[in-house]
Amino acid sequence: MATRTDAPTRREQILKEAARLFAERGFHGVGVDEIGAAVGISGPGLYRHFAGKDAMLAELLVGISGQLLTGARRRVAEADGGPDGRNPEAVLDSLIEGHIDFALDDRPLITLHDRELDRLRDTDRKLVRQLQRQYVELWVEVLREVYPGLAEPAARSAVHSVFGLLNSTPHLGRPGSLPGRGTTAELLHRMARGAFAAAGGG
Repeated sequence: MATRTDAPTRREQILKEAARLFAERGFHGVGVDEIGAAVGISGPGLYRHFAGKDAMLAELLVGISGQLLTGARRRVAEADGGPDGRNPEAVLDSLIEGHIDFALDDRPLITLHDRELDRLRDTDRKLVRQLQRQYVELWVEVLREVYPGLAEPAARSAVHSVFGLLNSTPHLGRPGSLPGRGTTAELLHRMARGAFAAAGGG
């Protein structure tokens, strides 16, 4: 997704265009032929990559949940392996930065999750929720290291609140109307840290 630097595969191109179209017009408002046209192949040609639109939706929503969790675990592991040991403040900043990257670079997936999660099969929807719970709990652990006096339920509520803030990016206007990626990222980071400080009594 946003962290890749190599050229996307055809499968990734299809998923990116499917996410954009689903977010713009709704899952049922987009046909297989339109997704194919967006990546320069025939609609039936998509079936060499995916069984259908349902499979694309599942891979998008399960995939991004897994990527967020994997990325967060990597950031924590990198901090744990640093020469000076674990710095909870730095870990929290790194987690916020990672989520901001997602919120700014994968905005269609936020819209897609909000609108279409219930369309997934039960098994896929449960997997998304399981991955999301693990992601939240990782943040809760780090947040309580930064603010030891913060009770676990309050920490969890604070994490969900900050996710709501960061995931509001689809409602900030079209990408070209924002003040610039760096400025927006810095603002979101300050607001997230401010919310956590308020929750922690700091």
